[in-house]
Amino acid sequence: MRNIRTDLALEAHELSKKAGEVSGVESRVRNCGDIKITEVKIISDEGEKALGKMKGNYITIEAPNLKYSSEDYENVCKIIADEIDKMAHINEDSLTLVAGLGNRDITPDALGTQVVSKLLVTHHMKSMFGNNMGNVCAITPGVLGTTGLETVKIVKNIAKPLNPDLIIAVDALAAADIRRVSTTIQITDTGIQPGSGVGNNREGLNKETLGTEVIAIGVPTVIDAATISKDEIPQELAPLMVTTKDIDVVIERMAKTVANGINLALHKGFTLQEIESYTA
Repeated sequence: MRNIRTDLALEAHELSKKAGEVSGVESRVRNCGDIKITEVKIISDEGEKALGKMKGNYITIEAPNLKYSSEDYENVCKIIADEIDKMAHINEDSLTLVAGLGNRDITPDALGTQVVSKLLVTHHMKSMFGNNMGNVCAITPGVLGTTGLETVKIVKNIAKPLNPDLIIAVDALAAADIRRVSTTIQITDTGIQPGSGVGNNREGLNKETLGTEVIAIGVPTVIDAATISKDEIPQELAPLMVTTKDIDVVIERMAKTVANGINLALHKGFTLQEIESYTA
């Protein structure tokens, strides 16, 4: 049986269920129009082993229309904000550090960096506006191949003097189902493993390594070629990852959606329209 690569807990659960009953995992589904929201909760060591994911909550938002139109854009932004709020309980005094992971020069891996470029960053002027806006700062730490530094070390050394109440890490992911590439958003309170989407796992960004609560948000932008091939992939092509031909447009759209979902969660006194006027 092939080892199917996926960063989505939803897909890992689906694949595990095909092999039999899965213990230590709970799931439920709800719908908001054409948007499907699935919560997978891993509650035991058995669940961790079965899914290959850490214990915690994984929210998957599937919005197929978002890739091609703005029809569900506002609803998805609000859903992202609501799910962040459930996990973090942010108030006007909370300091949040957003880390946009990935390589800005490689489009399928540029999600995190583009999200940061669309954030309403306010830490430097919070004292001027008081409770009218949240307290947000952001970084794009780059990747090991261009900085020579582990992402977790960069984030940890920036976070230490700031002492944020919350860190939100944003990164591109890999999916097992081509229909979920660029149409799906995962939110989890377990943190993130930089490079996992392309099989280049680095030290994780989580509460254990960073000393504070970490929410990870990801969008699958690639799929392992071996997953969609009917034949065995030659060893020399085993690391091959595939993306869609419209990835430039997709990354722009998904980055805007994720960024404004975060903005709504962190700046509770602002409407989406007001936020867009500040970040345009």
